[in-house]
Amino acid sequence: MKPHSEPPATIDAYIAAFSPEIQNILQRIRQIVREAAPEAQEVISYRMPAFRQAGILVYFAAFKNHIGLYPPVSGDADIEQAIAPYAGEKGNLRFPFDKPIPYDLIARISTLRLKQNQAKAATRPHQPAKS
Repeated sequence: MKPHSEPPATIDAYIAAFSPEIQNILQRIRQIVREAAPEAQEVISYRMPAFRQAGILVYFAAFKNHIGLYPPVSGDADIEQAIAPYAGEKGNLRFPFDKPIPYDLIARISTLRLKQNQAKAATRPHQPAKS
């Protein structure tokens, strides 16, 4: 993407700004998250594609040398061990282009984040409907 350009309005517009190789990776990630959370809403937030269901599930973005996946993931020891090689600053994940993208891991993260968001939403007090 070009710096200082208008932020994309949709995930399609975000993906279209990249080379075909990067577009394929971004579309695959989009598909994986969609399969893990079919009811999630696609949004652009912080200039990045994101999926929201009971809160943000994941953000993903392409950079010069890697795909970034946010927010930090915790709460599942197996996944935490699997993401350790990809952990960047603040616990965000970086999947370098010079290695295979771990799509199965992205699917596991998406499923975990959905379960966590749904559990958190279930504990929130419900607001009475405004009339």
